Amino acid sequence: MAFTKKLWENLVEEFSKTYFMHSRFYSSRVDFKKLRPMILKRIQNRAKDYPVKGMVPVAREVLEKRKLLIQGVSTLMEVFPVLACKFCPEVYIGEKGHLIQTCYGYKRCGRKRVHEWIPGGLNDILVPVETFRLHNMFQDVIEHNQRFDFDRVPAVVELCRQAGANIDDENLHPGMLDLDGGIGHIDGGEPFSPSHLMHTAKEILDAWEKLRSGVQRLLLVYPSKVCKHCSEVHIGPSGHKARLCGVFKFESWHGKHFWKKAEVDDLVPPKIVWWRRPQDPPVLVNEGRDFYGHAPAVVDLCTKTGIIVPPKYSCMMKIQGLSAPVSR
Repeated sequence: MAFTKKLWENLVEEFSKTYFMHSRFYSSRVDFKKLRPMILKRIQNRAKDYPVKGMVPVAREVLEKRKLLIQGVSTLMEVFPVLACKFCPEVYIGEKGHLIQTCYGYKRCGRKRVHEWIPGGLNDILVPVETFRLHNMFQDVIEHNQRFDFDRVPAVVELCRQAGANIDDENLHPGMLDLDGGIGHIDGGEPFSPSHLMHTAKEILDAWEKLRSGVQRLLLVYPSKVCKHCSEVHIGPSGHKARLCGVFKFESWHGKHFWKKAEVDDLVPPKIVWWRRPQDPPVLVNEGRDFYGHAPAVVDLCTKTGIIVPPKYSCMMKIQGLSAPVSR
């Protein structure tokens, strides 16, 4: 019995030495008033590392491709009609809108109805995403009562500005762009000839891909946030405190956003639309919705000129897919 007791005491002693040697204990008596100046100083020192010189050319390229994309899409929209639903964000590119019952309309209207089509605009293809324009990247968090003290600018433009690119009025206001001098018009050629439209579509796709890839590279360096429950975007290390989230504005937190890391689709929404293939009927019907493909609105608009899209969109567009069976 004595031997067992002695062995047990030795085991407890050895365990205690090992446990306390590799353990770290934190005191709850921390004076955060003393820590606050250290934290603020660390944030100020971190701001000296921005903007990153290696990312300045990327930001400039993103702004240039964004400008060319707006000019090119505006040119193709003069030739190919774009339709938008009157009651929901649905968009369709073609002479006649589809008959697929996906309109959810207003709250008091019935769901899954046929869309009511009206002429669409540039914002239906290139969805605008705006954010607050900060004075500097690591400034104080914007409070709710300060929401009118900061201008609202395109999120991509604000991201490029923080990355070191120079911003002019054309980047802030797309309506000021010179649409006659972009990729939509070539000197010495007919404005809307088939060959010219195909050339324009290729330039648009190239600008679209480089814009998204450039934004993705910038997001790896410059922190950005998006709300989990709405489309609000904030370019900066922490989100603002403006209570603008309409999803839960009547709940106990009164419209506060819940932030998470932003992705490319949050800053450059692809705007997925129904895509009509050659084997599909002239007007897409609701019975064949399982067979039809989808495509980003920019890609769908470019395919109207007859160009071949990149292979990465083939699965989404169901290019080689079966057509819907004909109902008798």
